Amino acid sequence: MQHLTEIISAIADFLWGWPLLIMLLGTHLFLTFRLAFIQKYIHQGIKLSVRPEKASTGDISPFSALATSLAATIGTGNIVGVATAISMGGPGAVFWMWITGIFGIATKYTEGLLAMHYRVKNEDGSYSGGPMYVIEHGMRCKWLAVLFALSTILASFAIGSSIQANSLSAALNYGFGVSPLYCSIIVTILSAAVILGGIKSISNVCRALVPFMGTFYIIGCLTLLVIGYDNLGNTLKLIIDSAFNPSAAGGAFAGLTIIMTARYGVARGLFSNESGLGSAPIIAASAQSSTPVKQAIISATGTFWDTVVMCALTGIVIVNTGAWESGNEGMTITKDAFSQIPFVGGEFLCIALVTFTFSTILGWYIYAEKCIQYLFGDKGIKPYRVIYLVSVFLGGILSLELVWSMGDIFNGLMALPNLISLIALSGVASWLTKKYKSDFCS
Repeated sequence: MQHLTEIISAIADFLWGWPLLIMLLGTHLFLTFRLAFIQKYIHQGIKLSVRPEKASTGDISPFSALATSLAATIGTGNIVGVATAISMGGPGAVFWMWITGIFGIATKYTEGLLAMHYRVKNEDGSYSGGPMYVIEHGMRCKWLAVLFALSTILASFAIGSSIQANSLSAALNYGFGVSPLYCSIIVTILSAAVILGGIKSISNVCRALVPFMGTFYIIGCLTLLVIGYDNLGNTLKLIIDSAFNPSAAGGAFAGLTIIMTARYGVARGLFSNESGLGSAPIIAASAQSSTPVKQAIISATGTFWDTVVMCALTGIVIVNTGAWESGNEGMTITKDAFSQIPFVGGEFLCIALVTFTFSTILGWYIYAEKCIQYLFGDKGIKPYRVIYLVSVFLGGILSLELVWSMGDIFNGLMALPNLISLIALSGVASWLTKKYKSDFCS
């Protein structure tokens, strides 16, 4: 088993090496310029996300679609991923992660736009869309669409369910001493209660949960920044200086190069916001919208909230509290930072992580269910639900080192076909943007 884990890990490291990172970042930059820096309209997307849509078709409200995609996106990457980037790449990684989020907005916009444009209406009146439909109907490449759908389903058992349930159990055990077995039973029952209600049930829960968990976590970060406000100016200066001169961080980071620092920041940023992965547009295609560009710009705000705001706050907190200098790694660094909140720091982080991981379980289920529907029709949904809930239960009680690496592989196999379609159909995205551009401000 150890040998198998090493092989799978090596494949994951190769797949998520420089070629894919360059392809992702290159797509971000290409689409940014192809769409004339669509990021400048992000404030309009925020306004549209909370404005009721009239004379529209779709299954759920624009805000519900955004909340569901954020539920799947905001997770361990915002807590563990940021800490890992800093522990490996130094404080400067925070800056590169933030830059990745800025340019990733263009990719998330394009994904949502094409998903809305190529979505299909089902026999029951509901809508389905996402990269599998974009690739099949836009590129006329069925096998590549099938590869994306299969990869999404397999990724849901790793990144979507098992790993999230494992992180949730670990958080409750750390914060409140709850047994992993009891955690698994409870989270499986709660997941089943929501999932069995279908997409509208999941979107309703996410619509209520995401604003709460986001606000809750931001309050925690701001509390830590207020506590250490005297050092905030030096922290921001260190982050910027270290982004271009890693040796400015000193200590164990003195030997880093700017390429190494940028790599860790970019990689964690891409992993956190999922721009280019192709997951978020699956739920965006179900949104009620009168024109494709409206939901596309709303969907793009997901990357803004996830990386430009949430990841940046986490990174600044970790550097400002000095937790990054502890020599620890990953989750332990974030624990060290939040422990500086008097009396309730550990419990605060535990609650944040529990809400993040539970919402991710729900969001990823929707992604995979739509792919099941694409490949096998409605008849495949019930068996998939059972298997997904079993993976949630097992994830809470098993060691998942191997599953992490397998999840990375399947995520990579999702990204590749999706990125190809984004580049190939960028002309369509540009045409739609010009045609409906006035809708950004309507």
